[in-house]
Amino acid sequence: MRDVSIARNYAEALLALARKANDTAGWGALVGALGDAVASDETLRHFLEAPQVSAAQKNAVLGKALAGQGAPLFVRFVQKVVTNRRQMLIPEIAVEYHSLLDAAEGRVHARVTLSREVDAATRESLTAALTKALKKTVVPHLSVDKRILGGVVVRVGDTVMDGSVKHRLDRLRGKLLAAR
Repeated sequence: MRDVSIARNYAEALLALARKANDTAGWGALVGALGDAVASDETLRHFLEAPQVSAAQKNAVLGKALAGQGAPLFVRFVQKVVTNRRQMLIPEIAVEYHSLLDAAEGRVHARVTLSREVDAATRESLTAALTKALKKTVVPHLSVDKRILGGVVVRVGDTVMDGSVKHRLDRLRGKLLAAR
């Protein structure tokens, strides 16, 4: 089984537990922070990877570190991941958890490229327009690229909606060259 599939299975179980605890957002924050820590903290990563440290020792350390941070059920979930020797998948489990939660709540993330910085009102109207067009709650991630000259480029998953001036000029150039 591929790591992504395994991580998705654990994320599904975690989401079910979070729903049972009626705290999907809180558990999402916890698994996200833990995933970030495993991915970015070299000491933690080496500790979790170390074959000479038993799963019981790792679970004891994680139990102490997470005590008071989250629900005991969350801590037991993390310890079960470690017991099953899947601790290095925690960052992927966090990503899959958030993907599942977004899908369940009808939310999508869109990478939006603009030619210039925009104010809050423009950002809100753009978000509202995308939400209406996609019929899902859109979480925009804005970036600026002056090369598009104007307009907007929106990427949602594999779908690209290119309304940039550069794209329009490129299409016009292609038509003019074809008409020669």
